[in-house]
Amino acid sequence: MKRILSAFGLFLITVGAVRVTAQVNPYKDGTPGVTGYRSEVLAEVTIQEDKFTRLAEAIPADKYTWRPAPDVRSFAEVFLHVSAANYNVYTMVGTPVPAGLDVKGFEKSTTDKAKIIATLKDSFTHAKKAITSMSDADLEKSFPWFGGKNTERGVLLFVVRHAAEHLGQSIAYARVAGIVPPWTEDAKKK
Repeated sequence: MKRILSAFGLFLITVGAVRVTAQVNPYKDGTPGVTGYRSEVLAEVTIQEDKFTRLAEAIPADKYTWRPAPDVRSFAEVFLHVSAANYNVYTMVGTPVPAGLDVKGFEKSTTDKAKIIATLKDSFTHAKKAITSMSDADLEKSFPWFGGKNTERGVLLFVVRHAAEHLGQSIAYARVAGIVPPWTEDAKKK
């Protein structure tokens, strides 16, 4: 129990530090053309894109296949899993996966650093387009979800939580592999 509480405390400190030192600041710079709840989600997704991209760039190419244990995702697989979610989950709010893009088996499709970074960036561009294309009027639209019900608003909440979970995972991986997240380096320079 102590380990769980310690890990949770470390996570909260990390999340706080991430928000304070982010290079991208949609809270200050705004989210042009989007207001209300969608603006708040877009701000979070924009920050997640910045963090994922900067961390992916900081990881040496030879570490992309590294995993902390057998039977868990590697760096490459985590980044591609997040990318696949950025394409798949937004189909539930009306934005289809781009034509010709097959996300089945995406996680294991490559370990090439440059391709993975490009895929991450493209998937976040897709996610931001989906959020800006949504209608505020549809946010309360309900549909079946894992044996229950959810709304489009709930899907946006899910996708932010999902990416945040894997960002935390990626940060932990990086630390264990001896890689300091770039925003931590930025904070040290101030």
